[in-house]
Amino acid sequence: MGRPTILTVDDDPLVSEAITRDLRARYGDDHRIVRTTSGAAALDVLARLALEDRPVALIVTDQRMPGMTGIELLERARERAPSAKFLLLTAYADTEVAIRAINDIGLDYYLLKPWDPPADRLYPVVDDLLGDWHAENPDHTSDVRVVGHRWSDRSYEVKTFLARNHVPYRWYDVELDDAGRQLAELASAEPHDLPLVLVPDRDPLRSPSTLDLAQTLGLRTRPEQPLYDVCIVGGGPAGLAAAVYAASEGLRTVVVEREAPGGQAGQSAAIENYLGFPRGLSGSDLAQRAIAQVSRFGAEMVLAREAVGFESRGPVRAVLLEGEAEIEARAVVVASGVAYRRLDAEGVDQLTGRGVYYGVTASEAVQVAGDDVYVVGAANSAGQAVLNLARHARRVVMVVRADSLTATMSSYLIERITAAPNIEVRYGTTVAAARGDGHLESLCLLHRDTGHIEDVPAAWLFVFIGAAPRTDWLGPAVARDRQGFVVTGLEVQHLPGGVWPLQRPPYALETSVPGVFAAGDVRLDSMKRVASAVGEGAMAVFLVHRYLATT
Repeated sequence: MGRPTILTVDDDPLVSEAITRDLRARYGDDHRIVRTTSGAAALDVLARLALEDRPVALIVTDQRMPGMTGIELLERARERAPSAKFLLLTAYADTEVAIRAINDIGLDYYLLKPWDPPADRLYPVVDDLLGDWHAENPDHTSDVRVVGHRWSDRSYEVKTFLARNHVPYRWYDVELDDAGRQLAELASAEPHDLPLVLVPDRDPLRSPSTLDLAQTLGLRTRPEQPLYDVCIVGGGPAGLAAAVYAASEGLRTVVVEREAPGGQAGQSAAIENYLGFPRGLSGSDLAQRAIAQVSRFGAEMVLAREAVGFESRGPVRAVLLEGEAEIEARAVVVASGVAYRRLDAEGVDQLTGRGVYYGVTASEAVQVAGDDVYVVGAANSAGQAVLNLARHARRVVMVVRADSLTATMSSYLIERITAAPNIEVRYGTTVAAARGDGHLESLCLLHRDTGHIEDVPAAWLFVFIGAAPRTDWLGPAVARDRQGFVVTGLEVQHLPGGVWPLQRPPYALETSVPGVFAAGDVRLDSMKRVASAVGEGAMAVFLVHRYLATT
């Protein structure tokens, strides 16, 4: 790909020299640092770089420049450097216009001048921006290659696993791509061998299981220690927060995640109401940052392993994993989260993974380019998905059972959905059936007020309805309500039969088994928000300390 460019723009020669010098000192080995002193000159440089097919990673510009302000420059720069990150250098008086630019032109960050010392004020900001850019624009020379076909449920699962674990891959469709057909022929692959996963310097994987794929990629799939202080089941916001706090406080910590870190939040295209990120961030970005913290503090992460059972063995708690593995720990945090409820409509189960999908990652939205897309659901997760899909699809139709979105969705999402020209909301409507030969081809929409059934052509249906907790693995020992959500705290004492075995009352997030805590969406009466899940994960570790101190 070549070294990506960092472009600096400032009309003050001294400031221009200073910002260029500081950036070159830190990033010059891996990036080309190009200096300009006006908006017009910057646009000329961007045009030349675009013609030479040279990537631009970051544009750092002053706001107050004669002839063209920094914000005006960045607005025009988007056409010539569409993937570049934008950093605006401002005076205190420019703060309000910088905040508006976050929404108006997609400004990534603004930094008040002066930025001395750069190690404290400049480099952490640029590190984050460049880290995000490189994650979004990987060097493809060593990518995994996946050969399959568009309407294969297993191909979809493999691509989702790779995307959510931040493994770059290239996709080849055997029905559409000559290269895909050639790769399949070279591997002598039969239809049942697809998807074919080609990993550099390894034998081809033929329709691999998630565990086989993870092991081939070198992801950790087995615990390394015989006994941990705490085992955290689930790598969503609650589980990752618990891991950061537990490991940073010296507890021997392991996290077990069945798919990929981030949970449902990890699939979100934009989380815009999370404290400290005024421009918002993607669920994938949040998960990546959290994983880096978990690794930094020394917690283990065991991937592609599903918890299938739980046992109490005296003072030790055992989490049984798929494939005859297990983890023993002195305490357990249940943060296994929830799954979208299945859509109860004729034909949906048969077409799942073949045009019907539960959830969608931000990176997968590009597959719907130019098509009509239907989305079932009315909560924030559905709203975020609709807005992301609408960036690529010709039209997105929301199918909403209720008469409005106000009771279930944040107002900022409703406003954007209403304003989008290619988004249509069908209120009082449900999906009655899905039909297709091998893949989704049409939907039957039921209008509740009239009973009228409308047949519409459709190749894509994304479902975001309700939440079913992932708690079957806990067995009968850990009390749950009728829907499967884990009962915690004082509610445990109110359960019939006196299930709580100790003299002391259960701690706030403690389940009916002492030393087993629940955090996040899996817990009864949780808020179902990222921020509250993170808070509960941290709180669970505080309570784990209290529990371990008395055992």
